[in-house]
Amino acid sequence: MADPVRPLIAGNWKMNGTSAELPELKRIADGVEGTRSDSPYDALICVPATLVDRAVRTVVGSPLAVGGQDCHGEENGAHTGDISAAMLADAGATHVIVGHSERRADHGETDIDVMGKALAAHAQGLTAIVCVGETRQEREDGRAMDVVDTQLAGSLPEHATPQTTVIAYEPVWAIGTGLTPSLHDIEAMHDHMRDRLRERFGTAGALFRLLYGGSVKPANAGEIFGISSVDGALIGGASLKSDDFLAICAAMPAR
Repeated sequence: MADPVRPLIAGNWKMNGTSAELPELKRIADGVEGTRSDSPYDALICVPATLVDRAVRTVVGSPLAVGGQDCHGEENGAHTGDISAAMLADAGATHVIVGHSERRADHGETDIDVMGKALAAHAQGLTAIVCVGETRQEREDGRAMDVVDTQLAGSLPEHATPQTTVIAYEPVWAIGTGLTPSLHDIEAMHDHMRDRLRERFGTAGALFRLLYGGSVKPANAGEIFGISSVDGALIGGASLKSDDFLAICAAMPAR
């Protein structure tokens, strides 16, 4: 029987990208378009807020979706420099990343903050990509699963559904370092998260998309996607280059 969870391959451009990079985005959209008839995955690029509107116009007509990288928990107000979920939706975004480890570390975001952002995203019809993951020290101390348990419990809204929420496991120590956990460790963590989701959400827990992130590249994507509990990837640096991102997409097998 076919896996009921349709994979998602998502790129995170982080604080990279101006109008000069829009042709690269167009090449990604054209490459994804080329697999439209039998594509085994959905594709998404999360760009800086300044590019969302132009990115949406750049990829119009293609299956490539555009998302934001963060949103505020409030719909509007005196929050200079912040971007609301309503603003992202108004610009044409369909997804938003919340709780990325760089936000948690650089801006002191707590699980409660992340939950608020996910709720704000849901209220505007955006899919929230909720990020979780342990530091190197936490893994070495044998606390990786406990840390992720706490983040899942505290960051996911009570009424999250597989239609409104995606979960990305990104071990902090693997992001941008070239290091990746072993395939066994990735599988063990994804299986563990799936168990926790089933415990909390019942049968719906089996349908949440679980992405892996952390130095995913063309050379290792195929073996990572070969893990049955991995439903796609959240990709950083490799998503900035159309050839790399499309090669990762091509590594996704039919399920």
